[in-house]
Amino acid sequence: MRIVEIREQAVPIKSEIRNAYIDFSQMTASVVALVTDVVRDGRPVVGFGFNSNGRYGAGGLIRERFAPRLEQADPDSLIDESGDNLDPFKIWACLMTNEKPGGHGERSVAVGVIDMAVWDAVAKIAGVPLWRLLADRFNGGRADDRVWVYAAGGYYFPGKGLDALKDEMRSYRDRGYRTVKMKIGGASLDEDLRRVEAVLEVVGDGRDLAVDANGRFDLETALAYARALAPYGLRWYEEAGDPLDYRLQAILSEYYEGPMATGENLFSMQDARNLIRYGGMRPDRDVLQFDCALS
Repeated sequence: MRIVEIREQAVPIKSEIRNAYIDFSQMTASVVALVTDVVRDGRPVVGFGFNSNGRYGAGGLIRERFAPRLEQADPDSLIDESGDNLDPFKIWACLMTNEKPGGHGERSVAVGVIDMAVWDAVAKIAGVPLWRLLADRFNGGRADDRVWVYAAGGYYFPGKGLDALKDEMRSYRDRGYRTVKMKIGGASLDEDLRRVEAVLEVVGDGRDLAVDANGRFDLETALAYARALAPYGLRWYEEAGDPLDYRLQAILSEYYEGPMATGENLFSMQDARNLIRYGGMRPDRDVLQFDCALS
């Protein structure tokens, strides 16, 4: 059993949308196919992975640094103890060989894309859905029958006024989503409040609307938005400041009583742990949003 080939391709996902920090006019994503010599139903097992929207492709790192480590490794060193499947933890350790601690950053995008493809291949080799494999290995076979989801949108877009924003949010509700999320911080506070109130006309209850600033604000601006948003009783106020500014997040938690959310742009377990330690996140209401493939 061995990994035969690792293929990577950067695919364009360009759009005119923008959030408070970036536009998506040059956005790409890496797609990885991890080809094994295991055959199921007459075809080689291939695991697939891709990185999340907003981080750009990481093809250079994958092709020049991480894929060669796997391709050059002793195939037996990447197999689990049963000898019947790949071992994602041994593979991850191989990928991180000769990597210094810290400086995770975009490195985590490249490693995460390959890691996702590895887990996909492992589940396919085992002949079960990935959720079942994870539940059996790490949670005593227990898995949730239902998963809460929401529709994320409300991006800024050229010529997009309040009516178009309401139509967008109405379309999510028509498709069965109860909670929606919209972007803030890419306009003035007054304009953003008008946008929030327009969406509330559609969803009706602040508990069904979350807002996301994408890390745009300094502390003063984050607090100004907190004061203005507080009366709406929103589902959460997301990523007000830089994701590594734990002090900003901690101070904000002292002034904003409603739920807050952050964590999706942290690139290591250590960073995620430090958010919990020092970011003032409140277990009774706040939301941790770690991207499993990155952190």
